Amino acid sequence: MSSQNRTGSRWVKGTAAIGSSAAVALLMTGCGDIAQRGFLPTERGTTNHVDTIMDLWIGSWIAALVVGLITWGLILWCIIAYRRRKEDTGYPRQMGYHLPLEILYTLIPIVLIVSLFSFSDRVEREIDARWDDPDVTVEVYGKQWAWDFNYLDSDVYSSGVQAHLTGEDGVEETLPEMYLPENSEVELVLKSRDVNHSFWIPAFLQKIDTIPGQTNYMSFETGGAGEYQGKCAELCGEYHSEMLFNVRVVPQAEYDAYMQQLSNEGNNGRLGDEYNRNPNMNETS
Repeated sequence: MSSQNRTGSRWVKGTAAIGSSAAVALLMTGCGDIAQRGFLPTERGTTNHVDTIMDLWIGSWIAALVVGLITWGLILWCIIAYRRRKEDTGYPRQMGYHLPLEILYTLIPIVLIVSLFSFSDRVEREIDARWDDPDVTVEVYGKQWAWDFNYLDSDVYSSGVQAHLTGEDGVEETLPEMYLPENSEVELVLKSRDVNHSFWIPAFLQKIDTIPGQTNYMSFETGGAGEYQGKCAELCGEYHSEMLFNVRVVPQAEYDAYMQQLSNEGNNGRLGDEYNRNPNMNETS
C-alpha cells in the first residue's frame, strides 16, 4: 500500500473517531437532567437521603473519571515519549529507581481510598440513623410473593396479594400499596415471613433485605406527594418478578382517610409473626 493510501486511511479513521465523539457528546447533551443526576432513577428531594446519595454517587464518578484521565494520559505519554527509535540499539536498563516518584504513587492511592471510605462511611451512617420518635411507623412483611403493611400508629393493616402480570392494562392497580404522608419522618420495620427478600424503592435509592428471624429498619423523611414503584430485589422463588408494590406519598388528610378506610373495611390490628411460615422462629433485632 502506498504512503498516500495509508495517509488517507488514517484520515478516514480519525474523522470517524471525531464523529463518534461528537455523537456521544450530543447524546450526553440530549440526556439533560438524566446525566446531571448521574443516570439515577429519581429526582432530587424524593426523600431527605436522596440528595446525599446522589452527591456521593456523582462525586465518586467525577473522582474516578479524573483519576482515569490522568492515568490514561500518563500511559499515552510514556508510550510516545519512551517509544523505541531507529537509533536505539540493545535493550533499555532493566533496573531503575526513582524513590520520590515511587513514594508519590504509593501515597496518592492511599489518600484516594481513605477519602472515598470516609465520605461513604459518613453517608452510610447518616442513612442508617433511626428517628427517635418517627411520625409514622410501618411494619413491612415480605412474603412469597407479596407484601403486608402494618400501620402501627393507626393500628390497621393492609395485606397484599401476589400480582399476576399478564401484559394487560390495569394490573398495576391490583398491586399491594403502601401509603405514607408527605413531609413526614417515616420508619419502616422490615421482616420476612418465609425466605430472604429485599425491599427496594428505586426512587428512594434505598434497598434493605428482609431476612427470616431478623428485623431491619429503613428511616427517611418523605418529600412532596408522589407515586413510586417498589419491588423485591432478592431472587426469592418462582414468582419473584411479580413481587411488586406501589408507594403513594400523599397529603396528611388523604393519608388519614386511607387509615380510616382500612379500619372501616375491618383491617384493624396487626398481621404479626403468627402468619410466618415458621411461627416458632426466634426473632432477633
